[in-house]
Amino acid sequence: MIAWFSTGEFSADQTSRILGPLFRWLFPGAGEAELAALHAITRKAGHFTEYAVLAALWFVALTRERGLSRLRAAWVALLVAIGWAILDELHQATVPSRTASAMDVALDATGALAAVLVGRYGGTRVVDTAAAVLLWVAAAGGVLVIAIDLASGVSAGVLWLAVPLAALMLALRRRAAPRS
Repeated sequence: MIAWFSTGEFSADQTSRILGPLFRWLFPGAGEAELAALHAITRKAGHFTEYAVLAALWFVALTRERGLSRLRAAWVALLVAIGWAILDELHQATVPSRTASAMDVALDATGALAAVLVGRYGGTRVVDTAAAVLLWVAAAGGVLVIAIDLASGVSAGVLWLAVPLAALMLALRRRAAPRS
């Protein structure tokens, strides 16, 4: 499937012929810039998803069929997916309507990493850790952005609500965490 998706049949020009009318129908008030952004986001989500699926399939095959430990299977699945992503982009460099992109390899690797983390640690633990990281980014990063906004005379808008809310959520998570 990934090799087929790398052909000219799935170039941006080709997918826009299908996705463009669909997005115009779903979002009739969207302008050309918004439609182009939706198209780009959909294509990038495809990268993330296809390599998450590839890594997940390798992880399952390596743990169930080969009996590898979850850690070793995660590493092998990740490396196989990244290797395939590199080969895929090199192939796209040879297709006239496609271009190779190191950013796409990074996006593919991120999708693969997400899948092997879920496989290795379980979905609940990964989601819990991701939530904590995102709350810390929202709280600490939000404070920094508010400070920059204040210094430059720009309104911080909704950040005045979002930052304290992120801090409150962090405090509630800490309070609800099981004690050891």
